[in-house]
Amino acid sequence: MAEGKQILALNRFEAGEAAGFDDRLAALIRRREATFGAASVLFYKQPLEIMSASGVWMHAADGRRYLDMYNNVASVGHCHPHVVAAIADQAGRLATNTRYLYDVVHTYAEKLLATFPAPLANVALTCTGSESNDLAMRIARAATGGEGFVVTETAYHGNTSAVTDVSPSSFKQRRVPRHVRVVPAPDVYVNETADVGARLAADVAAAAADLEASGIRFAGMLADSIFSSDGIYADPPGFLKPVVEAVHAAGGLFIADEVQPGFGRTGDALWGFARHGVVPDIVTMGKPMGNGFPMGGVVTSPDLMAVFAAETGYFNTFGGNPVAAAAGLAVMEVIEGENLLANARRIGALVRDRLKALGNRHPVIGDVRGAGLFVGLEFSEPGSRTPSPATATAVINGLKDEGVLIGAAGLYGNVLKIRPPLVFAEEHVDVFVDAIDRVLGRI
Repeated sequence: MAEGKQILALNRFEAGEAAGFDDRLAALIRRREATFGAASVLFYKQPLEIMSASGVWMHAADGRRYLDMYNNVASVGHCHPHVVAAIADQAGRLATNTRYLYDVVHTYAEKLLATFPAPLANVALTCTGSESNDLAMRIARAATGGEGFVVTETAYHGNTSAVTDVSPSSFKQRRVPRHVRVVPAPDVYVNETADVGARLAADVAAAAADLEASGIRFAGMLADSIFSSDGIYADPPGFLKPVVEAVHAAGGLFIADEVQPGFGRTGDALWGFARHGVVPDIVTMGKPMGNGFPMGGVVTSPDLMAVFAAETGYFNTFGGNPVAAAAGLAVMEVIEGENLLANARRIGALVRDRLKALGNRHPVIGDVRGAGLFVGLEFSEPGSRTPSPATATAVINGLKDEGVLIGAAGLYGNVLKIRPPLVFAEEHVDVFVDAIDRVLGRI
């Protein structure tokens, strides 16, 4: 069996691999390493210098364009004119902190909250998904009096101190902290089961009980509602319902991390949790919220927000500033106006069908799964379900040579994480699938 991989190691450029690069690229890498040091993260064996982007395409310094299958930040398309205009207009009139009343902020909050089921009726706006998950954990602690959290074994929830503790996919050498328990992902490909929801619910209940037995009160579970970093697990719809019930039975809160699956990515609804017919206690948002403008948010019930506010004076200087609100409002207008939910549903189904058909010619394709325009393509050793991370690495770099950008996920890094902008169209599906076909044919 392949060894597990740390998330940032899945496709990372390693210092010292710049031999043979042209003078400009080598100089840029030296500048990056000199200024960012050991914290520098670049992708691909030969990093890219990107100059501009539009729609589903990114344009490099060498004049080549790349199809972006990787980036859920620009969810409604890179540099979407409506979002760009909204940001520029608001920045030209007022760009400041959140201490005052701004109509655009309230309009955005009302439009956002209208997409959530009761009792989720209060929002706190932040700057990043990491901040959002950090705040959600604080709310859960205040409401339950607990400190213990349960997450899946390859989860990623951000990079503050608190959320790094619940992001085992980020760990290199450290152990899972004492107040955290990890459970297996809801994998129905390698770990077949008749009822994945019941299995995950039982694992969560056992983990919560183990926390309590260790003298740590259970506060809740954080779960990305499509289990992005674990390898993308969307089906069957509804499998999260018994999991949420198990969390509540153990006295905890269920936090739905919608940073990656939110804002229409799964095609069925604006939020990934809706696919399962559940109502989380807390929902967190980030990356695609502003289509590249930094913003995030936490939505919860007035009761839970009041408990937290009674304990802590919370304020965020830039979370919910007027420029961010203008960006967020524009994103929601584009999703609605361009019918991107339906597009994600239709084009995502086409992507999965085309990739499954490829599996008839390339036995290294083990599984194709997902929802909407969030698709996982799992590579396995032919004739088995043994993960093949080497194939994923070869395909990622081979696709780059073909002009397609993509990344990996999963415990072993053997799952392609396919999440193009929501404006992805049939013509782009042809470019992507044909490129994969050629790359696999060369491996």
